[in-house]
Amino acid sequence: MLSLLTEHPLFCALILILLDLGLWRLISSRGSEWKLLVRVLIFALFSIVLFNEGLNPMEPAPWADNVPLHLAATGLQIGWWLFGARTLTVLIGAVMMQRVGHTGRLLQDLLGAVIFLIAIIAALAYVLDLPVKGVLATSGALAIIVGLALQSTLSDVFSGIVLNTTKPYQLDDWISIDGTEGRVTDIDWRATRLQTSQGSMAVIPNSLAAKAKIINFSRPSNMFGVSVSVPVSPHARPSSVIEALERAMQGCRQLLDTPAPSVSLKSSASGGAEYEISGFVASMGEKRVVRNQLFDLAYRHLQASGVNLLSSNETSAVPQLSRPRALLESSPIFSTLREEEKDTFSQNMTLQTFRAGETILAGGEVSDHLFIIESGVVSVTLKRHGAPLESGRMGPGEVIGEAGILSDTALPADFSAKTFCALYRIEKSYLKPCLDARHDIHDAMQALLDFRLHKAQSLTEETPVIAPKRGFLQWLRNRV
Repeated sequence: MLSLLTEHPLFCALILILLDLGLWRLISSRGSEWKLLVRVLIFALFSIVLFNEGLNPMEPAPWADNVPLHLAATGLQIGWWLFGARTLTVLIGAVMMQRVGHTGRLLQDLLGAVIFLIAIIAALAYVLDLPVKGVLATSGALAIIVGLALQSTLSDVFSGIVLNTTKPYQLDDWISIDGTEGRVTDIDWRATRLQTSQGSMAVIPNSLAAKAKIINFSRPSNMFGVSVSVPVSPHARPSSVIEALERAMQGCRQLLDTPAPSVSLKSSASGGAEYEISGFVASMGEKRVVRNQLFDLAYRHLQASGVNLLSSNETSAVPQLSRPRALLESSPIFSTLREEEKDTFSQNMTLQTFRAGETILAGGEVSDHLFIIESGVVSVTLKRHGAPLESGRMGPGEVIGEAGILSDTALPADFSAKTFCALYRIEKSYLKPCLDARHDIHDAMQALLDFRLHKAQSLTEETPVIAPKRGFLQWLRNRV
């Protein structure tokens, strides 16, 4: 076999080309560095074999009198130009991938097309000894005809070049193009592909994207705007509404502190006033959850301030309940009580206030009473690795101290007032007989306690640290 390869170098060169094609398919994409190294090495061996045999790709093939051998040599010389063009495009692609990532794929494809065009013209001129001027003139005429037939496609291509150069958006950015909102999944030579929030795929031609109004929600990074509009009665005092909405805003832990969230009056008319809570979150996936949470918090804090959301069905004939009675009515735990039981309960609830920063219930303290938050924001803090960790925030209608009522135990969390808070207190001596008689209330409170204990455990338990895998190439990069 070795003697066959040495006696027939042209056959050896053909084997190298087939070997390159086979290894390129066999080596996985994870070993991209190895694929590139193997391709460069095989091209170098291929070049050595050709030049050693006297086949210069800059000159026509020898052995004109031996037609089969002459054709084989000509094919290998043309293959050298195409092989070299392919190797060069792979090298350029690897460099561009490290520099600009996937956003440079369109430019990489265009450079690859230019390199292959140059290689084909060079093969025609040097190997086949054809008149290049005539070929270029003919190709120019054909280019004009093709260009006229493909005006829209060429417009997409050049618009794609502009988009990749100016970079108004990149892969994985959340953008809106003329009202079509989604995450950028691909930018090719013809179109930009967006994955919408409904899970569908939107394909927008680059020529349209280059002329359209583009909103990039991912710039600056890790900051996405979110806003909620709240309509209220025009008779509600603006300062009371703004204070309630600011408490609702502080009750949402996902809102970023910088830039600071804000509350503003958008419009006011005889039919109602509209206020807006606006802020920023760290990821696009949090926007929907935060919007829902903000609206719920706004409803609860407005209700705690005596302000209701605007409704066309409002009537003055609705009886006004006392605040303790209204809390029991809206509480998911005590809402199953009968009307007369709620009236009795509300008469045994005492109001207690806390200033901002004051501790309501310390971690490890067994409570002999139950608190129902009437207004304000309560911060829940756990200890993790000896450092405080805010695990959540609570608002109107939520309860504190159920562990001491149910099992004479304590939660590992500290409950403190983040804003000025008003809470209604129910003593254990009065509440315990009710829980023994009403198993539905007992079960609801027990489910709440189990949920809080499970959440506290999941937030404070230590997670094992997985050491990153380190290979030879990673070690070499670190040294370089």
